[in-house]
Amino acid sequence: MQTLIWTAAGTGFIFLMTCFGSAMVFFFHKEEKQSVQTIFLGFAAGVMVAASMFGLLAPAIEEAESRGLIGWIPASIGFLAGVFFLLAMDRLIPHFHPATNTREGLSSSMKRTTLLVSAVTLHNIPEGMAVGLSFARAAEHGDEGLFTAAMALALGIGIQNFPEGAAISLPLRREGFKTGKSFVIGCLSGITEPLFGILMVLIAAWTGPVMPWLLAFAAGAMMYVVVEELIPEARLAEHSGLGTIAVMTGFTLMMILDVALG
Repeated sequence: MQTLIWTAAGTGFIFLMTCFGSAMVFFFHKEEKQSVQTIFLGFAAGVMVAASMFGLLAPAIEEAESRGLIGWIPASIGFLAGVFFLLAMDRLIPHFHPATNTREGLSSSMKRTTLLVSAVTLHNIPEGMAVGLSFARAAEHGDEGLFTAAMALALGIGIQNFPEGAAISLPLRREGFKTGKSFVIGCLSGITEPLFGILMVLIAAWTGPVMPWLLAFAAGAMMYVVVEELIPEARLAEHSGLGTIAVMTGFTLMMILDVALG
């Protein structure tokens, strides 16, 4: 029960940070510059890359070796499973990307708003999984240091969710949605995070031996989002160097959080 409470608090925090970021739509009364969008997306990408490496893949290898397994086997298989899971969801679930004005997934007659919500909620699933699994791992070992590491991961993902929330609501407003509606859609895009975080805790409670595989799975899913969506969209701007610097800044911040607090 305590693990569920911690997970609910951690994933609730990252959900609220998404909402706070989405609220930026109320303050940008004029058309925001493409460079702002580039920085937001690049920073989010950098944090997610570091979180995948230091907060998920490295623990997956350690966890596997502590169970007498060859560390790289569950890490690599779980990682690729996460990649192909998100790839399959991308191909199957109808959704819309405003940055590139493209539809993906199976053909559907759903409204554009519904497709937008589908896109952003789909790609927030790995973040909730990552936080939930980190707290589940800490509870399994009863290690205070692992709880601190899980909180550091939640803090890092929460920080990147602020610009990520803005990167959702601002383009929606630019597409013609009302300010309030853009905020609500951006905020609700993070609702999958607490849902999947708690789900991962429940699954891990029954399938403890597969923890290394689950951690690597979440890392692969997060990296898919970064490579498929965040980095390409961050480099759509004319001055793409801004996106590159933002990626490196986000990576460095998440690395510091993981090492200093973990």
